[in-house]
Amino acid sequence: MLPLNSSTATAAQTFKTIKPKIDDYFTRCRLAAFDPRALAAVNREEKEYLAFAAKDLTVTSAEIAGFPLAQVAAGKPLPLSEAINPAWADQMARFEAEVLKPVLPGKTALTEADWSALKSKFAPYEAWSAGKAGATVEKLGLPRIRDILGSKAKDTITALIAEDKKLEPEANSISAVDRLVRYHRDLYKLLNNFVSFRDFYRRKDKAIFQAGTLFLDQRGCELCLTVEDAGRHATMAGLAGTYLAYCDCVRKATGEKMNIVAAFTDGDSDNLMVGRNGIFYDRKGRDWDATITKIVDNPISVRQAFWSPYKKFVRMIEEQVAKRAAAAEASSSDKLAQAAANMSKADVLAQQQAGKPVEPKKMDVGVVAALGVAVGAIGGAMASLATGLIKLPWWQIPLVFVGLILLISLPSMIIAWLKLRKRNLGPILDANGWAVNARARLNVPFGASLTQVPILPPGSKRDMVDPYAEKKSPWPKIIVFLIILALAYVILNKLGFIYDWTNGRLGDPKAPKVEATAPNAPTPAAPAAATAPAATAPEAPKPAEPVK
Repeated sequence: MLPLNSSTATAAQTFKTIKPKIDDYFTRCRLAAFDPRALAAVNREEKEYLAFAAKDLTVTSAEIAGFPLAQVAAGKPLPLSEAINPAWADQMARFEAEVLKPVLPGKTALTEADWSALKSKFAPYEAWSAGKAGATVEKLGLPRIRDILGSKAKDTITALIAEDKKLEPEANSISAVDRLVRYHRDLYKLLNNFVSFRDFYRRKDKAIFQAGTLFLDQRGCELCLTVEDAGRHATMAGLAGTYLAYCDCVRKATGEKMNIVAAFTDGDSDNLMVGRNGIFYDRKGRDWDATITKIVDNPISVRQAFWSPYKKFVRMIEEQVAKRAAAAEASSSDKLAQAAANMSKADVLAQQQAGKPVEPKKMDVGVVAALGVAVGAIGGAMASLATGLIKLPWWQIPLVFVGLILLISLPSMIIAWLKLRKRNLGPILDANGWAVNARARLNVPFGASLTQVPILPPGSKRDMVDPYAEKKSPWPKIIVFLIILALAYVILNKLGFIYDWTNGRLGDPKAPKVEATAPNAPTPAAPAAATAPAATAPEAPKPAEPVK
């Protein structure tokens, strides 16, 4: 089994490396002996050399290593040193020194019979090597293994194992306690944050899914979660009924990046828009620069819904005024440019030489009349409204204003209240990979606690005096006062108070009341004329009597 004694392992490894290539060589020689026509094919044709001849070649190139070990011929022995494939020259030299010389010394070429003898020589070792066990122990070396087998190490280790076996119940108990402590530390916390949301609703500590606090728009949002894909997350999280702002967070010091989603549950959304910047503090206290990249709009509070219609109305008026002003400016600029292009300098000079000044364009009378009609209609409507209010008892006037406010704000408040009742944390966590099946409600009081709105510190006061404030003109107040005075005059004049207070010198008299008459009441006779007698109508002809 060990033909070369202690060198057998090294020689067998070299033999194993070169064996497939030598087998290939002698198989090709047999093909050439079988059919001389195969000689050119088994030696590889010239065109195969041309395929890689133009490249920069090395001795270890894969193309060269694929060629035969030597030139093939029928019955030709394998040369050991001359005319060997360059890619296998080193392996053949090692094979000759480590395998061939110790077994078959003095050989300059290897015949097929010699090769068969070599294979049979190493066959027992190869079979044993393939099936042997203890490869790890083999690294110790034979002398060390013999020392271990001759000592009492096995008995000593066996005795120690038996002593350890006696302590197996204590070891199992220690392992069980360790497992219980880890369950209490990790699994118990997971259940309190995944099943019952105890940490989240008690508000004594942050839940495990809360990533930190976002400070933006004078508020601190504590319900912040990390997200990987904001677009995919918003598809599911939009069902939560919560106002969500997706932010890109960057730490400039280290270049780290992170995406978060923050829930705004108190305040208003007037100044929240894509592009606004804030600061995010994670749970480790590290600060990040945050920028809003996406918003999922939902009601924040009923208070915001109360003022929402009025803000939308003012915003709509501002947008319409801005559009009309821009359109009017563009139109006037186009007209001025066209007029300047069409105006002839010669005509202007001719009019000046003739002593005729260039007449400016007069104001259109129709426009002035239309403006007057519009102002009159608005004033009449306001006067009619004010007249109707004055006719009501004093205690009904506040109710009218309250009803008008409710008529405008109540629909928006009802819609916001219905949406806030359905506000749910589940879709936000579900979109982030949590398998949350139950509803985790976020009612209005609890939601307000998740967003900190700033308040003045105790003992502080606001200084409302601006030393650099612009000096206000009195004319707006005078104009408003004059408008109110004019409306009061119109209302009092319609009621006849101006006429009564000035004894008929100003205003119109109060319209007389028309009394209703009974349907069968006799019509009063008209007074006779004083100057001329009443004309009598001619008598109508009597009908003829019928013939009897």
